[in-house]
Amino acid sequence: MLTPAEADAAIAAAVAPVSVERVPLAACAGRTLREPVHAERDAPPFDRVAMDGIAFALGAERRRRFRVAGVQAAGSAPLALASAADCFEVMTGAMLPRGCDTVVPVEQVTMSDDGVAELDAGCEPVPWRHVHRQGSDALSGDVLLEAGTILAAPELAVAASAGLPELAVSRAPRIAILTTGDELVEPGQPILPHQVRRSNAYGLAAALSLAGFAPAANLQLPDRQDTIESAFGQALRQCDALVLSGGVSAGRFDYVPAALASLAVREIFHGIAQRPGRPMWFGSGPSGTPVFALPGNPVSVLVCLARYVVPALRRMVAARAAELPTVVLAREYRFDRPLACFLPVKLGYDRQGRTLAEPRPTGGSGDLISLAGTDGFVELPPGPATHAAGLAVTFHRW
Repeated sequence: MLTPAEADAAIAAAVAPVSVERVPLAACAGRTLREPVHAERDAPPFDRVAMDGIAFALGAERRRRFRVAGVQAAGSAPLALASAADCFEVMTGAMLPRGCDTVVPVEQVTMSDDGVAELDAGCEPVPWRHVHRQGSDALSGDVLLEAGTILAAPELAVAASAGLPELAVSRAPRIAILTTGDELVEPGQPILPHQVRRSNAYGLAAALSLAGFAPAANLQLPDRQDTIESAFGQALRQCDALVLSGGVSAGRFDYVPAALASLAVREIFHGIAQRPGRPMWFGSGPSGTPVFALPGNPVSVLVCLARYVVPALRRMVAARAAELPTVVLAREYRFDRPLACFLPVKLGYDRQGRTLAEPRPTGGSGDLISLAGTDGFVELPPGPATHAAGLAVTFHRW
């Protein structure tokens, strides 16, 4: 049975990036950049006024009274200083007028009705203060964004500043969620005492959507091998990845492994030395489609999705690997099994600013209710072991 790290490596080796498409900038939020973005020109492209006020040449005379020779507005061509006795009224974002090297904020200037600006007592002007110098952020041609960057608000603003109307990004992968089980009933439908609600599918869809991978299909299947095979076959033809839940263990009605085998889906591994989620199955379809068959218990489903599926989908869109945070256990926790332990936690902070992970163990892998209010889970090494309070551990967010 594989360790979690070995399962990671096996999945990474089987997942290939999706194709690239060019998308208008306004539609790129959440997508993964597939080529670097270069600066169109220097940033800022000119010496930029950073405060409303007046601009002048300080000079050796260090004048304190100036004749206002004009107004330099943002978006206007630069004015030119004709005399050291003159200044310009300047606006934030404007080009610094030619010949000027000093800006004094309007709050430190008294303007008279006859067009004279005088520096207030105590104002000591300094050359280039309140001026955003040309090229101080980036030079023309500099790489502003690397390939593999997930495009959020700052990155899209940067791309716009580079003058790009569209970007080369990973195609949004088509993901199918397929759950199996005759006992599952949709929320809102009548339910019998021996049935349970179809909850895993909603947790999976929410987690995938929040990670930027909204599913294209979400189907419930009965425990019949022919129906399962037909639905799996259609999903393999239409989608880039399949996320399955249920029917993956060794019970009489666990048809998923057999159905996948009949569709020539190659098993890469079945079982990981972890708790919860030990029965997880992973394979690759005839055209390379990754198939994640997760156990049916809800805690196992969400743990395996966060631990393996979402990182794999990030690889699929060629996103840079997310750096997982390290937290410390808030209190001692004992784990007696020779398996990696994925322990649900609630995050908090101590007075030193450390992120504390308060253990919130469930009553078993079917205890979905215990996960409410938790932030994710920490990964503990195999036991038997007592993990001390203060132990640094890796944290995975739901």
